[in-house]
Amino acid sequence: MPSTDVPYTPILATLGYVLSVDRRSVLMVHRNSRPDDQQLGKYNGLGGKLEPGEDIVAGIRREIFEEAGLQVSELLLRGTLNWPGFGSHGEDWFGFVFLITEYSGEPPTHNEEGDLHWVALEALGDLELYEGDRLFLPHVFDESVRQFHGVMSYLDNELQDASVTVIR
Repeated sequence: MPSTDVPYTPILATLGYVLSVDRRSVLMVHRNSRPDDQQLGKYNGLGGKLEPGEDIVAGIRREIFEEAGLQVSELLLRGTLNWPGFGSHGEDWFGFVFLITEYSGEPPTHNEEGDLHWVALEALGDLELYEGDRLFLPHVFDESVRQFHGVMSYLDNELQDASVTVIR
């Protein structure tokens, strides 16, 4: 258990999953552009660090526009994730996970992180994902779940421990 003498100061981030118009596919980035990328080869949603003075909704809207050229008009906060030790140097991250259900624009096929793909929801399990993502991703798309909140502890890019609490 971490010491309580040191304040917990995670990097705050957003993570968004953009549903296709027919709600059968989700836009994923295949992180294959940068050889030094800690997440090289993995598939992920879109998002990133919050900027100073930015609320989480402004942050996810900015990230979705920067990474996919989409203007978000409807989104749902699906949950939160605490990722102790997840950063490339062991930094702690805390993320707000969104489902983007309405937007305008057309995403490119590639961004600076990698290739963008529309992936059928039922095929998500076939992708190269972080082990922890497999635990929370079903809750992002499950309409019976109001919210979920999880902790995914990492050490040297490997999942050590995980828990997800679902609110129905």
